[in-house]
Parts: sequence; structure tokens; C-alpha cells
Amino acid sequence: MGYRILETDDIPGYLHERGHWEDVTDIHVREVSDGNVNRVFLASNDAGTRGLALKQALPWVRVAGPSWPLSPDRSDAEARAYARLAEVAPDEIPAIHGYDAENHALVMEDLSDLEVLRTVLNEGAAYGPHTSPGIGRLVARLSFATSDFGLPSAERKALIAASVNPELCRITEDVVLSEPYIEHEHNHWHPGLDDLAASFRADARLRTEVADLRHTFMTSAQALLHGDLHTGSVMVGERAGAPVVRVFDPEFSFVGPIGFDLGLYWANTLVSEQRARALGTLTDHGDQLRLSWEAFETEFRRLWPTRVDPFFDDAHLDRFLHRVWRESLGYAGTEIVRRIIGYAHLTDLTTLPDPVPASRRALLLGRELIVGRAQLPDVDAVRAVVGSLG
Repeated sequence: MGYRILETDDIPGYLHERGHWEDVTDIHVREVSDGNVNRVFLASNDAGTRGLALKQALPWVRVAGPSWPLSPDRSDAEARAYARLAEVAPDEIPAIHGYDAENHALVMEDLSDLEVLRTVLNEGAAYGPHTSPGIGRLVARLSFATSDFGLPSAERKALIAASVNPELCRITEDVVLSEPYIEHEHNHWHPGLDDLAASFRADARLRTEVADLRHTFMTSAQALLHGDLHTGSVMVGERAGAPVVRVFDPEFSFVGPIGFDLGLYWANTLVSEQRARALGTLTDHGDQLRLSWEAFETEFRRLWPTRVDPFFDDAHLDRFLHRVWRESLGYAGTEIVRRIIGYAHLTDLTTLPDPVPASRRALLLGRELIVGRAQLPDVDAVRAVVGSLG
């Protein structure tokens, strides 16, 4: 039949055709698209005892429309990433019920009983003790299993070839790792940040450090990444009295530097802390970088004895993790900057009564993480920088 863009009324028949739903008279569908790029539908039955989510990649960026074309083949990368994640962290992702490559549609577990982490935090709640450690362990498992430490060389080369994701990588290279530091139509910011936006564009040291991070992003094929890991791609809640953390939307997935995933998550935790400070609702926000890094490092070291190539010794592991730490800080800084003076801003800041003070502190922190990452050896050093911003 060929690729077709699904509308709400098409979903019952589509799910029936694909073998996901028997009785099309007992199905209710609503569109819940919230992200920038794709469409998402939820299907449920009359009794409310069954639900599925369907995500379809459009041939353009959803929020921009046909004026910003984008190949729907990106959904292939997402399906591949979910398959890998299911091998190493099946309890931290939604269950995938099927992928339709022709229509670029994923059918998966309905997570509507959970809440998006960013929404929870914006409403003043805490992260809790399980969220960031869960993220750290997931990144460690995925990165180790798909790196040269966890895969034989030939399998690694095949993974790299199969995971090429040029269009979405280009978006990251442009939107995160270049545009905020030049004059570009995508950039926008609060007028109260005019001076910082101008100074960042004129800051030669900052631009050089970002160029270095950009080059690493483009050339360092360390492991399979989620590629867009932030508080908007994590859902949290409880099931049967136990805490639940689910990571979703890995469509930006490709083989790149491990520190990128950690950096994106750290950027979002550091910005959420600035929001909480501004509102006087600060709880456990300041613990999240430490919790996620310690969980990542502990899990990576736990897996280390299973490495496939004994040439990589324990001394190399220490050096490798130190490099991941530094790069994670740098990418955290670039994500903070782009979310304030680039494209796709964070509601953490934009919904504040006065977003300027918190945004200024976050921007200055972002710059320090980028240019000073080599002089920030541990979490305490980062916390000292955060504290110096007031």
C-alpha cells in the first residue's frame, strides 16, 4: 500500500490490520502529540483495561510542517535502538509490540499511567531516589554493550554501519553544537538575555571549545546512544507500589560519544535546579548529577570484567571514564546554552514568572561547563560552580 500518514480515525483499522486489536468497535483513540517531531496516538478500550500507543514519523518536523522536511526513515533508528535497549535494560523502556517500517510506525506500551519527568519537576515535585540512578545504569548498560568493550570488533563495525542516522545527527550538529554561537534564524531568547547571547557569539574561547565538542560528536563512534536523553524523554510513577522509570523516544540514536547522553540529562537536571531555586521549591535537585554519575560509573565497572578484548586493562578504564566525565560536562553545557538562546527552549525556565535571573545563571553555568570542564575533576567541583552563581 505504501507510506500513509495516519489520522486519528485511521488508527482503529490500522491496529486491527496489524493484529494488535481484535474488536475495532471497542477502541477509543486520541492524539497526544507533544514533541517537536512526531505524532503520537493513544488507543484504549471501553473498560479502560487495555491501552496501546502508536508513534508515527512524519516526512517533516511536526511543529514546523512541510517547510522543514525530514525523512521518516528516522523511525528505523528508533526501532533499532529499542531492540538494543530491550536486550540490556528491558525494564527501563516501554514494551514494543511491533514496528511497521513501511509506515514508519511503532506500536508500544501505553505509558499514560506515568508522568513525564519534566512535568513532575515543573510542578514542584522531587526526583526521588530511583530516577537518576536508573538513568545512569541504563546509559552504562547500553554504552558498554555496544562499545568495543562489549562487542567483538566485526560486530561493532556492523552496528556502526547499521546505526547511521545522518539527518537527525545533522540537527544536533546544527541546533545544539553550532547555531547558538552564530547569527541564525532558529535562535531566539528573552530580551533580558541580549547581552549574554551577544557575548557568547563573540567569545572565541567558548566557540573553540564547542567546535571541539562538535568534532567529537561527529567522529567519536564509542557506543550506541539514545541521542536525545532529557527530562522530557523520561516517564516516572508507580506500579504495584514500586517506582517506575521509563526512557522513550530514542529516534536520535546513533553510534557516538558516550558522554553525550549523560550530558543531555545533566543539563536538564541543572536547569530544573535553577527553576526550583527561583520558585523556592528546591528539594533533591542538586543530588542528581552525583546520583546518575555514580550509578553509571558503578555499573560500567561492574560490567568491565566481561569485556571481550583483554587488551583494555584496568588503567585504561580509569582513563576512559575520566574522559567520559569531561565530555559529559561539556555536552551538558552545550545543551543548557541551546535550550536558552538557541532552538526549542525548556519550559522549566520559560514558565517562570520572571525567567531572566534563572536563565542567566544557567547560561553562565553552561559556559563554565564547556570551557572549564578539564578543571572540574568531580561532582563537588561542579557543585562549587553552581553555588558560586548564587
